[in-house]
Amino acid sequence: MKILLPVDGSELSLKGVRLAVRLLQQGLSGSLVLANVQEPATLYEMVVAPDGEVLKRVSTAAGIDALEKAEMLLVEQGVVYEREIATGDPAHTIIDIGERFGCDMIVMGARGVSAMRSALLGSVSNEVLHAAQVPVVIVKPDED
Repeated sequence: MKILLPVDGSELSLKGVRLAVRLLQQGLSGSLVLANVQEPATLYEMVVAPDGEVLKRVSTAAGIDALEKAEMLLVEQGVVYEREIATGDPAHTIIDIGERFGCDMIVMGARGVSAMRSALLGSVSNEVLHAAQVPVVIVKPDED
């Protein structure tokens, strides 16, 4: 089984990585794909830095930074993984990455926003949950 782990650098996304590691440690045969999706450059960013290569380098650096803690965790646990940094609409790009890598499952964090805000604005996890053709596990924040 190949598991896609969208990571944004938040503690909640790391909780999803820890869950996937536990599944592997408990006997699930599989591999992991860490992914980070950067939003496309804004008009302001394109005006300030009109060189597309500069914007691409900045986006890639931000993605590497967002994946750093997750990668350290996987290395510490001796887990082999693949990595993808992409740019685009987060939900659709996560689904595209999952399809491209042949993932059988997606494990990702929920944002923890209120039900009303989620209903009005939608959320990446909600969009992925409804659009993905594979099972999606949503990791929720701890109750305080």
